[in-house]
Amino acid sequence: MRLLMEGYAWLPGLRRSTGSDVVRTRVMGQPALGLCGPEAAQFFYDEKHVQRHGAIPGPVLSTLFGHGAVHTLDGDAHRQRKSLFLSLVTRESTASLVSCVAAAWEDTVVGWPEGREVVLFDEASRALTAGVRRWAGIPVETHEVAALAADLVAMVDGFATAGPRHWRARKARKRREAWLAALVRQVRDNELGTPQGAALDVVARHRDADGELLDPHTAAVELLNVIRPTVAVCWFVAYAGHALHRWPQHREPLRAGGDFAVAFAHELRRFYPFAPFLGGRATHDLTWQGEHVPEGSLVLLDLYGQNHDSRLWTDPYRFDPQRFVDREIGAWDLVPQGAGDPHTGHRCPGEPFTVALLAELSTRLAGLDHDVPDQDLTISLSRIPARPRSGFRLIPATARQT
Repeated sequence: MRLLMEGYAWLPGLRRSTGSDVVRTRVMGQPALGLCGPEAAQFFYDEKHVQRHGAIPGPVLSTLFGHGAVHTLDGDAHRQRKSLFLSLVTRESTASLVSCVAAAWEDTVVGWPEGREVVLFDEASRALTAGVRRWAGIPVETHEVAALAADLVAMVDGFATAGPRHWRARKARKRREAWLAALVRQVRDNELGTPQGAALDVVARHRDADGELLDPHTAAVELLNVIRPTVAVCWFVAYAGHALHRWPQHREPLRAGGDFAVAFAHELRRFYPFAPFLGGRATHDLTWQGEHVPEGSLVLLDLYGQNHDSRLWTDPYRFDPQRFVDREIGAWDLVPQGAGDPHTGHRCPGEPFTVALLAELSTRLAGLDHDVPDQDLTISLSRIPARPRSGFRLIPATARQT
């Protein structure tokens, strides 16, 4: 109940109340140990200590990740499946994805009616969907983009609630898994002219650790795990609008792009709430900082708490992109999308996509001539995933970038 009521503040609050980086709690009736900090992240990501198999609740698999997803695997099976994602996240493919999304963003902005309100969260989700589907080689008619975007957003928006958002997420996932599984079959039967090397083609032809092709359903799950997180960048685009409105002094340096745009993207991911924590299960009886961790018990890594830890970040509740200018980011300190090496562990392999897209779209947003009407810009930490309550509404002054 405290988790449902407090959301992102739940684990940090428990740690403050005990004065320790290690807290004992319960999640869904199961005993759990909450950890925080770079050393805790290294402990958590060591497969000799913690594994993901059996740790992700069924409702989260049925909405966010999908049953049979890479997130549920460990060891060699995980590394072989993850090689699929790593093969898609190269410098060249990242640049290509950014180009596709930037073009879709331009098309979106040009279509905004001058002087009429638009919701940045919704507009960004559709631009990201149009861009990533083009990049991935997924055939979608223009008039179908909005519906696809709504389904991809629903999967993310409903994973941490038991209400209507959750059931919308389940229905959206079931609908899109069936659609993509059919496309995978068409690619394999040479009935669909998908460009070689596009995500749809790569996923359809990937062979798992057993040397076999993924079954169409699992292939669809993993294809969604490429495009869904890309569209989820719309959460951070809305946060970018929020940040530029609250701290407009960042607008001018951001317009120039470059290193400051990347620093701005990192600070958005650190400062604003997205993933609250990660979970795994102890592989055997363990001890961490004097605390006994029984085999099979839940281990939680507090991502939000670590990203706001004053021992790692000076004045952590101050939004300051300069903290990331000329700073080398360690593998275990900034953890909005996990920690460690994505090639060997469970850190999100699509993190370069997120940073590059966010830097690009934040730069374009900073150069957009617009007004911000009165609205509810509160961000509730009890809502997971959090977002500006209004979605961040803006009124375009012109359809052209300044």
